[in-house]
Amino acid sequence: MVLEGNPEVGSPRASDLRHPGNQGTCVLSPPSEDAQPGVEPIKYGELIVLGCCEEGGEETEAQRGEVTGPRAHSCYNGCLASGDKGRRRSRLALSRRPHANGVKPDVMHHISTPLVSKALSNRGQHSISYTLSRSHSVIVEYTHDSDTDMFQIGRSTENMIDFVVTDTSPGGGAAEGPSAQSTISRYACRILCDRRPPYTARIYAAGFDASSNIFLGERAAKWRTPDGLMDGLTTNGVLVMHPAGGFSEDSAPGVWREISVCGNVYTLRDSRSAQQRGKLVENESNVLQDGSLIDLCGATLLWRTPAGLLRAPTLKQLEAQRQEANAARPQCPVGLSTLAFPSPARGRTAPDKQQPWVYVRCGHVHGYHGWGCRRERGPQERECPLCRLVGPYVPLWLGQEAGLCLDPGPPSHAFAPCGHVCSEKTARYWAQTPLPHGTHAFHAACPFCGAWLTGEHGCVRLIFQGPLD
Repeated sequence: MVLEGNPEVGSPRASDLRHPGNQGTCVLSPPSEDAQPGVEPIKYGELIVLGCCEEGGEETEAQRGEVTGPRAHSCYNGCLASGDKGRRRSRLALSRRPHANGVKPDVMHHISTPLVSKALSNRGQHSISYTLSRSHSVIVEYTHDSDTDMFQIGRSTENMIDFVVTDTSPGGGAAEGPSAQSTISRYACRILCDRRPPYTARIYAAGFDASSNIFLGERAAKWRTPDGLMDGLTTNGVLVMHPAGGFSEDSAPGVWREISVCGNVYTLRDSRSAQQRGKLVENESNVLQDGSLIDLCGATLLWRTPAGLLRAPTLKQLEAQRQEANAARPQCPVGLSTLAFPSPARGRTAPDKQQPWVYVRCGHVHGYHGWGCRRERGPQERECPLCRLVGPYVPLWLGQEAGLCLDPGPPSHAFAPCGHVCSEKTARYWAQTPLPHGTHAFHAACPFCGAWLTGEHGCVRLIFQGPLD
C-alpha cells in the first residue's frame, strides 16, 4: 500500500520484528489470557500525548497577541477538547491482549516489481514490500508470533490503528478538515510488547495497513543490511529520545535518534525527509524506557512504564496540592484580593475572577488588573508594579496531566509564557528538553499545552504574597 501517496517504509530485522495479526481495534485495557475476575490486566505501559489542543474560552486581553507556539490556553492537560473518545484520546494504556497478535519475519522473496500487487493480494498475510527499481522488489513475509502483542499508532481512523493521533496547527488548534495538511503518517509506527516478564516494549517505524502490508516505494530511504536483510526509514521519520537517568528527579534530556522500520537506531538525518540515512548507533536499542519520547512529526508521545507511574503524583495528590495552595490564602499584593486556583472540574473557560496571574519575567503573582500595559513593547507586555520588569502577564493554570510530572513536588514554578504550573524539577526538566519541530528545528515546549518556552530559563519561580492578617 502507498501511505497517503508518500513512500512509507518497511521491513523488519529477523531478530525481533513483530506485528499485528489482529482484526479490529485495540482493547484499551483488555483482560489477559490468564486474567481472573476482579484481577487487573497486565499493563505494559501508557502513552501520553504532549500538549496539543483543548478548547478554551474567549481569549483574554493578556492572551491575545501570543507570538510563539500554541496559545497559552490551548492544551490537552489531561484530556482532549472534545473529550477522550475511543482510540482518539490524550493517553492510552497498553495492556496484554486476550490473544497474541504479534508477527515476525519469516520469508524474503525477490520478485519483479510489476508482480508486487499480485504478491500482496493475500490480506491474511502480513508483508513488507521494498521497491528497489522498476523491475526489482523485495517482499518480506511475516508469520504469527505468539510471544508478542502489537499496537499501531497513526493518523488513520481505520480499525488496525490502536491509537489515533493528530497533529497541531501552528496556532495551537487541532489540524482537522479536508484542507488540513498533516505531517503524521496514517500508519506512523508500531510498538511490540513481550507478553512475558519483563514485558519489554520495542518501537518500530511504520505500521501495517488494512491489507496487512507496508509499502516502501522506489524513492524512499532503504538499504540492504550487512546480514542480507532490508531496512528503511519512513517519509518524515520516527524519532525517539530516552532520558538520561530515567524519568525521575535526577533526569536529564537524552539525544534524539531515528528508529528504522526494523527497529535499528540511527543518528538524525539532515532533515526529516532527507534521502540519506544517519549513522547506525550500535550501542543503543529501540527498547522504550520510562520517560522515552516518541516524535511522529506533528505529535510527540511520552512513554510511561507501570513502575514509573507509581512514582508520579496521583490526581488526588494534585487536587490536595491545589487545596493546600488555596488554603494559604495568597493575595494580590496591589489589589489585596484573595487568589485561588479554580477546580479542574470547572473546565478551561475564561479565567476566574480569583484566578492568580503572573508576570512571567519576574514571577510575581497578582490578581487580574488592567493597568501597566506597555503596548509599545507588544500587545501582551505589562509592567510589574513591584519590580518594574516588563513582560507577558498571563493567568496561572495547574498542570493536570500527572504522567508528565517527574515528582510529586509542590506547584512552585510556571512555564513561560503559558502559565502552566508544576513542581520545580518538572518545570526545569521540560524547559531543558528540546522537542522536534518542523523538518529540522527543535524547541523546548510546555508539556501541558505545547507552547514554545521563552526567556532565559523557560520557566519562573512563583512569588506569592501571603495574607496580611
